[in-house]
Amino acid sequence: MQYRRLGRTGLSVSEIGYGAWGIGGAGWVGAQETESVRALHRAIERGVTFIDTARGYGDSERIVGQVVREYPDAQLHVATKVPPLNDEFPARAGVDTAEVFPGSHIRNSLEQSLNASGLDAFDVLQLHVWSDEWIGHGDWLETVEALKQAGLIRFFGVSINDLQPENGLELVRSGVVDTVQVIYNVFHQQPEEQLLPACAEHDVGVIVRVALDEGGLTGRITAETTFPPDDWRNEYFGGDRPAQVQEHVAALAADLGIGTEDVPEQALRFVLSAPAVSTVIVGMRSVGNVERNTALSDGRPLPPDRRALLARHRWERNFYLPA
Repeated sequence: MQYRRLGRTGLSVSEIGYGAWGIGGAGWVGAQETESVRALHRAIERGVTFIDTARGYGDSERIVGQVVREYPDAQLHVATKVPPLNDEFPARAGVDTAEVFPGSHIRNSLEQSLNASGLDAFDVLQLHVWSDEWIGHGDWLETVEALKQAGLIRFFGVSINDLQPENGLELVRSGVVDTVQVIYNVFHQQPEEQLLPACAEHDVGVIVRVALDEGGLTGRITAETTFPPDDWRNEYFGGDRPAQVQEHVAALAADLGIGTEDVPEQALRFVLSAPAVSTVIVGMRSVGNVERNTALSDGRPLPPDRRALLARHRWERNFYLPA
């Protein structure tokens, strides 16, 4: 496993992190807790030191805390998130921060997260949505600083709205945020334009989510793909979207001269090749997924010509909106 500096935090984190949404039973259907626990154990054994969870991920915080507490001497770093009080994802423009992240809500959410996980503190506390309109308004920043002083959190971050990387630039430049979490992948390359350079300039750690496009870049989505009735991916891959994904992934694989089963490796290496990226949190609900993904952290950079080929397959669109 290779390790990178998480921006100004100074923390050394595994470049392949563990995204723990899928193991919590909320949104992603099909996780078996026994297998999830085995997968998280194996990830830690394989050198993963950064784990990302959230208050809104069902049982995820409990499972993560249970496993992490079994490694008291390991340098493991856990990040969680405060859900918006109004339960709106993503944040809408024009909404007062008092309706989304009042200080009392941030405190209460953190208390619940600590109780659920059994941890004494979190390395990073993130707001689960963000709007640059909130800078200089409300008491969220004073609350965050107080929680740091109390030793309940070490660092502060935000999870930038889906596909809105520029809606975080002012926060990065303000100097008050330690990390940002952002969607970045072969299809959605927009963060390269402004956000990643700004994070590098201001020494803000970058946590990449959705590096495999919610499964679109796994090579397993076809026109015939279906999901369990309660799985949120029925919305993301609604209508003819699976067929569109299959077509784009097939073109990408053909351009690179690889099989579609090899696309996820190239997709992850593409994201890791960006110098500003600190860690890529990948959902790994099985031991097999852990083995495959952690094996990519081998110190072999993606050749520039291969990265250029991948960059040609940029496909900006918003599957988070109804089909």
